[in-house]
Amino acid sequence: MAGPAAVAADNPYQRGPDPTAASVAAPNGPFATAQVSVPSGYGFNGGMIYYPTDTSQGTFGAIAISPGYTALFSVELAWMGPRLASQGFVVIGIETNNRNDFDTARGTQLLAALDYLTGQSSVRNRVDPNRLAVAGHSMGGGGAFSAALRRPALKAAVGFTPFSPSQNLNTMRVPALLYSGQNDTVTTPSSVSNLYNGLPSTTEAAYIEAAGLDHSFPTRPNTLLMRTMIPWVKIFLDNDLRYTQFLCPLTDSSGVLQYRNTCPLVPPGLPSPSPTTAPPTTAPPTTAPPTGACTATYQTIGSWPGSFQGEVTVRAGSSAINGWTVGWTLGGGQRSPRSGTAP
Repeated sequence: MAGPAAVAADNPYQRGPDPTAASVAAPNGPFATAQVSVPSGYGFNGGMIYYPTDTSQGTFGAIAISPGYTALFSVELAWMGPRLASQGFVVIGIETNNRNDFDTARGTQLLAALDYLTGQSSVRNRVDPNRLAVAGHSMGGGGAFSAALRRPALKAAVGFTPFSPSQNLNTMRVPALLYSGQNDTVTTPSSVSNLYNGLPSTTEAAYIEAAGLDHSFPTRPNTLLMRTMIPWVKIFLDNDLRYTQFLCPLTDSSGVLQYRNTCPLVPPGLPSPSPTTAPPTTAPPTTAPPTGACTATYQTIGSWPGSFQGEVTVRAGSSAINGWTVGWTLGGGQRSPRSGTAP
């Protein structure tokens, strides 16, 4: 089983120098950027594309971003475009056909924007059409999840204080990052947490609650959002495991009230990291179980910083059973993937 270093060494999508805590929080990344406007008429109401000018490293992953209800991308989220592009992504920020469009309509427009970006835009040759993501604020965040539910080939979905009135996420297959603000009274932390809790256990995900911030905090340039979003899209668009160090565990918890995750955050199709230690917490039984009894044993088969992998073996005994339920108490310091604590 290949470890993170081996995967990174063979990764054709890795872009940019080795990251540091300072580099993911910096206003400008290692790539110079440019931008080009997009006219309306391609399924959305135009917008702006931001892209790295470097042509020596091949194509880049791309992210389409939608604004919130009644808002304009150019007003509330344009600050993200150059910042993400400077980290090695092509970004298309869209204006919606109607500023009152709901989440599903915004999802349709995000997908149209990605299709335009990869098929017709002036920068289409800079984009890898197989490495695409969606993001959005409030109703736009719900739109991002709507797009991801309909196009599971997307690599990542990010919702900034997302409002998702038309769907739940219980069939989501795209890795999802959700942000909430402690003082948000529009999409409350509990509503965003409920979206997170509804994700399938097989889908990589993370939930970040920002301390003392409100619904509109993503519309203002802020380091907390970028130092966590950049690693997320690097991991899942670029298969770049150099960035897991910032999220598994969260290395900078300043301004974070709650952080929940499914670490170690492995892009679909890549092998899990090789465990550094594998001490069993419960030794396999040394004596045979009683004849006819249904038994269950648990042991830790792999662990790494911030996470572990457990194995439960259930034996029916000497006769077949129609159904069974098993439960166990986690050891000190352990928690299930969907649980979380304040940093």
